Amino acid sequence: MNSFKKFKNLVPPIATLSSPHLLSIEGMPKTEIVSLLERADYFADIQISKIEKTLNGYVILNVFFENSTRTRVSFELAGRRLGAEVINISVNMSSIKKGESLLDTANTLSAMRPDVLIVRHPDSGAPKLFSEYLDCSIVNAGDGRHEHPTQALLDALTIKRRLGRIEGLKIAICGDISNSRVARSNIHLLTTLGAKVRCIAPPTLMPKDLSNLGVDCFDNLEEGIKNTNVVMLLRLQNERMSGTETPSKREYFHYYGLDNKKLGLADSQAVIMHPGPMNRGVEIASNLADDENRSLIKMQVQMGVAIRMAAIESLHNKKYAR
Repeated sequence: MNSFKKFKNLVPPIATLSSPHLLSIEGMPKTEIVSLLERADYFADIQISKIEKTLNGYVILNVFFENSTRTRVSFELAGRRLGAEVINISVNMSSIKKGESLLDTANTLSAMRPDVLIVRHPDSGAPKLFSEYLDCSIVNAGDGRHEHPTQALLDALTIKRRLGRIEGLKIAICGDISNSRVARSNIHLLTTLGAKVRCIAPPTLMPKDLSNLGVDCFDNLEEGIKNTNVVMLLRLQNERMSGTETPSKREYFHYYGLDNKKLGLADSQAVIMHPGPMNRGVEIASNLADDENRSLIKMQVQMGVAIRMAAIESLHNKKYAR
C-alpha cells in the first residue's frame, strides 16, 4: 500500500534541504526527511520517459573507495535519469593506491569542477572532510561504521509504500549492529519518524550505550522479534572484525539467523528487509529471502534509484537557490 495517496494527482515539490550536502541522517529535521520521501515516492511511480531532464550540464562524480554494486549503480542511474553527466572513478586504479593523501585527492577532484561528489570510504568522516575542502555538494554513500543516509531513506520509503506508515511500527534491526553504518542511519531516521526500534545482536556486536539513542536492545532474537512489524537483517561485516566476535556461521544462524519458526514470533504480516549483500543461511534462510509475500529486499533495490534522484535533485536545487 502506498502511503502518499494525496500526491497521486499532485507533483510534490523538489525536496528542500538546509545543507548543501547529505552527510548523515543524525540531526536531519523530520520535515526534510519527509520531503525527500515524498519526492522519491513520485519518482518511483512516474514513467522513466516522462522524467524531466532538469540536470542537463550537471556533473556528478561517483568516487568509491570501497567496492559496491547496488549503491554505485543506483546513483549512476539516478543522475542519468535526471539528465546529469555521471563519471565513475575507479579508486583501485587511481593515485590513492600509490600513497596519495585524502586531501591531495580532494584537491584533484576539485580541479575537475564537479557539481556533486558521491563518496564511499572505509574511514568514518571522509565525506565530511571532502565537504570542507571542495566547492561542490557531497553525498555520503557510506563512510566506515558511521552512516549511510540514502540507504536509510530508501528503507523508510520501502516500509511506507508497503505498510502505509512508519510512526508506531515496531521495527527490529538484527545482526552486526556494531559495524553497521546502515543500522546507525536507520536508528536515527526511524526514531525521528516515530517508529519503535529494537536492536538485536550478540553481546560482542552490540554497541555500548545504544539505548541512549532511544532503542531497546536484545541479545536474544526470539525475544526481540516478538510482535514486530518489520525485521531488518544485517550481514556480518567480517572485514571490520578481529575474528573473535562471532561463533561459526552455523552457530550464528542457529541463534540469530531468521527462519520460518523465528519469523512466526513476529506480527503475522511482518515484512523482511536486508540492505545487502546478503549471506543466505547465515542471516536469513533462502526461502524467506525469496518469499515475495514477506520479503521487501527486491523492492529496496528499486527504491534506491528513486531516493537518490530526490537527493541529487534537492542538492542541485539548493545550489542554485544560494
